[in-house]
Amino acid sequence: MAKEIDPKQTKRAPAFELWMKAPMPMVTLFKTLDVTRLVRVSRKSGCKFHMLMCWCIGKAAAQTEEFYILPVGDKLMQYDKLAVNTVVTTRDGELSTCDIPYSDHLEQFNLDYLRLTQAVCATGEAYCLGEDWMVIGTSALAGYEIDGMVNLYAGFYNNPFLLWGRYRKRFLSTTLPVSFQFHHTQMDGAPAAQFLARLQDEMNRLTL
Repeated sequence: MAKEIDPKQTKRAPAFELWMKAPMPMVTLFKTLDVTRLVRVSRKSGCKFHMLMCWCIGKAAAQTEEFYILPVGDKLMQYDKLAVNTVVTTRDGELSTCDIPYSDHLEQFNLDYLRLTQAVCATGEAYCLGEDWMVIGTSALAGYEIDGMVNLYAGFYNNPFLLWGRYRKRFLSTTLPVSFQFHHTQMDGAPAAQFLARLQDEMNRLTL
C-alpha cells in the first residue's frame, strides 16, 4: 500500500528541499555488468534472458531502502510493494507496457512475467498494477549495441528506470552496458551505485 509521508521526518528531507523544484532533478549512472552467468542460466533453463534480468533488478531493488519511496507530484510517497515494468511488442507491431509484481521466488516471477506479457502482446493493452506499487521502469533495445541512454525527464514520471541494449560476447565473458536513471529526491549517487553493485551480485549467484 502507498501512503504519503512527511519528508521532514525522513533522511531525504534535505534532498526533498533541494531537488523537488529543480528543473532537471534526474541523475543517470552508467555501468557495464557481467552477464555471463545470466546468459548461461537462460540457455540451460530455457528462461528468457530479459525475464532473468528483470528479476535480478527487482531482487537488488528489494534490498535497497531508497526504492520504497518516490516523489509523486509534490508529495513523497512510501511503498511496501515493488514491481518491474517492461516494454512489450504487441501482435500488430506496436509497443505497450506491462507491470510485473516482484516476487522473491523466481518461479513465481517467471509465471507472472509470461502470463502478463503474453496478455499485453495479444490485446495491445498496457497492464498497470496501480498506485500502490513502486514501479521500476525498464526498456531493452536488444537488437542494438548501445552504451547507454539519458531518458526524457517529463516532470510526471519520476520512477527509477534502467535501459540496456544487446549484450556483448567476449572470449570468456559476456557484458552488458546499463544506464540507470533516478530522481535525486529518491536517492543519492552512492545508494544508486550500491544498487548496481547488488544487481551484479544477484546475477553472479543466480541459480534455478
